Amino acid sequence: MNSIQIAWKNIRQNTATSLLGILLTAFGTGILCVLLLTSHQIEEQLDNNSRGIDLVVGAKGSPIQLILSSIYHMDNPTGNISLTEAQKLAANPMVKLAVPLSLGDNYKGHRIIGTDSTFLQLYGLELAEGEIWKSDFEATIGADVARKNHLKIGDKIYGAHGLSSEGHTHDEHAYTITGIFKPAHHIADRLILTNLASVWRMHGDHEDEDHHEHGDEEHEHNDHSHDVPGVEEHEHHHGEDHDHDDATNHPSPTTDPQLVKSIMGDVGSGEREITSMLIQYRNPAAIGMFPRLVNQNTSMQAASPAIESARLFSLLGIGIDSLQVLAYVIMLMAALSVFISLYNALKSRKYDLAIMRTLGASQGKLFGIVIAEGILLTFVGAIAGIGIGHLAIYLIGTSTGGTTTLLEALVLLPQEGWLVFIGVAIGFVAAVIPAIKAYKTSISRTLSGN
Repeated sequence: MNSIQIAWKNIRQNTATSLLGILLTAFGTGILCVLLLTSHQIEEQLDNNSRGIDLVVGAKGSPIQLILSSIYHMDNPTGNISLTEAQKLAANPMVKLAVPLSLGDNYKGHRIIGTDSTFLQLYGLELAEGEIWKSDFEATIGADVARKNHLKIGDKIYGAHGLSSEGHTHDEHAYTITGIFKPAHHIADRLILTNLASVWRMHGDHEDEDHHEHGDEEHEHNDHSHDVPGVEEHEHHHGEDHDHDDATNHPSPTTDPQLVKSIMGDVGSGEREITSMLIQYRNPAAIGMFPRLVNQNTSMQAASPAIESARLFSLLGIGIDSLQVLAYVIMLMAALSVFISLYNALKSRKYDLAIMRTLGASQGKLFGIVIAEGILLTFVGAIAGIGIGHLAIYLIGTSTGGTTTLLEALVLLPQEGWLVFIGVAIGFVAAVIPAIKAYKTSISRTLSGN
């Protein structure tokens, strides 16, 4: 029988104390695992969801709230902005791409976003099946929306007012699903996209609705004005460098006022509003100039995703650091528990150790048995802690649901191996003193009762 087998039998004989050491190690490792997975995945999601977005323009208020609502879709918007002002900003020479967003409804927690084809260009979205929306109350959905709700092309869904699933359902208009995007592994997977006119009509734009109820010729004209311009170009040229497109053949929607007007809709006699606009700069010189232009010369505010995301993550980091301290305290308690367990066990097993020596066991073998016992205790606890950590992430993701799900429980990180190593190291350190005591066991003195 080798040292590991003997050590395991010793652990099983001291169930209560061994279980305490395992549980303390498991909870300490579990907390560290949750913090590791949370910080890594949130940072990764923040980076993926804001990639390519240089600025968010919206109503004045909290910049972090504007970023959370417009990029991560995790908060309520700060308000609405004038479409006319947004069009003027979109036509600014410093702007390469301007993506309008109109929020207000959801379907089972998934945000319904009124936008245009520039959203696809900004996020690099590709269709898995179907086609992009072309008329009012047609929608193209993200991969997660289709998977979680078992939706397919041609299905009809009803939006609920507000940004939570408990809102009043809009029974008067149903969205028809015309397409499903390929998985993009960012926030777009959890969104439902439609045109701006659908959002306006859904929220009582009766003037626009009356305009749609006129003759076939006018209705056909409206369908064209609310169509998604540039979809064919986007699909056909997807993945190409848009910086090198011929300006005469592919006019930028942000520099051609007529195209901007066709994308966002005709303002008409009533003032239209959108929630926010995602901006991509044409050149680095705009970084210092454009936000100041927005904040000082308009009634809107400009928020930088890079700055606000860093600020948000620093705020999260305070809580993460506090929990890390707690986890290390628990791990220290686990080490103390293992030490006490092994030290007390030696007192009750000193005669067994002396007999093993008389049967030929060397001092080194006794030392190895005790070390193996300490390592086994914390190794089992560390492995259990990894499982507890992933289970906690799964429960967190399940409880949040909808579009706020940022955490994946099945993600394994290389750093988790270090958590197991730390657990084993703690077991080794805790077992050293009892192992030395076992190594120095005197056969004659122990058997004589001295």
